[in-house]
Amino acid sequence: MYNRKHRNDARGIHDGQNNISRRKLLTTAGGAAIAATMGLTNCAMFARTEPPCKGSSRAVALFDGKTFAGWEGNLEMFRIEDGAIVAGTLEGEIPRNEYLCTVRSYGDFELRLQVKTVPYTLNAGIQFRSWRVPNSNEVLGYQADVGALQPIRLSPPLDTDEGADGGIEPTLHVRNIWGALYDEFRGYMLALADQEQIGRVYHPEDWNDYVIRAEGDRVQIWINGYQTVDYTETDPSIVREGIIGLQIHDGLPGEAHYRNIVIEEIASGKPEE
Repeated sequence: MYNRKHRNDARGIHDGQNNISRRKLLTTAGGAAIAATMGLTNCAMFARTEPPCKGSSRAVALFDGKTFAGWEGNLEMFRIEDGAIVAGTLEGEIPRNEYLCTVRSYGDFELRLQVKTVPYTLNAGIQFRSWRVPNSNEVLGYQADVGALQPIRLSPPLDTDEGADGGIEPTLHVRNIWGALYDEFRGYMLALADQEQIGRVYHPEDWNDYVIRAEGDRVQIWINGYQTVDYTETDPSIVREGIIGLQIHDGLPGEAHYRNIVIEEIASGKPEE
């Protein structure tokens, strides 16, 4: 996950190239605010409803299957193979987090793509309503997570003077984070899929259908038709617009594959069927 010191340094910074207005972002603190923003009880644990935009003719391709047109990032860590974007390498360790990002921003939308990782324990994800940190490889904002057997934070760090990064880190919990909603800015999990159900639904080291729907304060996620998250954002300081990014996490050798990436922007109300 993202280094907490760098996250603190980046608070309130929006990358101008992403056409996001610069404004001060406030993190939540205190019992009531923390409970409201964690959203762990907002998971739709047993729903199997399909997203509203399924089969819509208004969806457009974000990736043409052949070039990186419309995307930017460190192309030493991303390549195109068999119509898919491949992030990372099996030849050596991944030195740092890397993101391949759209050159434009999106607010309300439904994003559909297919994702697989090798090995199945690899940590990756899809950033959205996010922004690049200037002079850094990092991206902050919401992340629709990918990975099995991952150590995660289920609560925010405590802002005190103790600890190497100026705070006390909470206990890490090992979870399957496919279809979970993480926040790279706040630094903890907002909503987590039911562990038994996601274990039955996702396909290790094979393609998985991933859907992310962001509309107003509401964020929903589906994996292979199973709804893992139905989260409502209660913090008005959290941005509702930003870039989309494909992540490869630092660590052991591994590859994240992304293909068939399409998006439908939601202008107002329900999109056309």
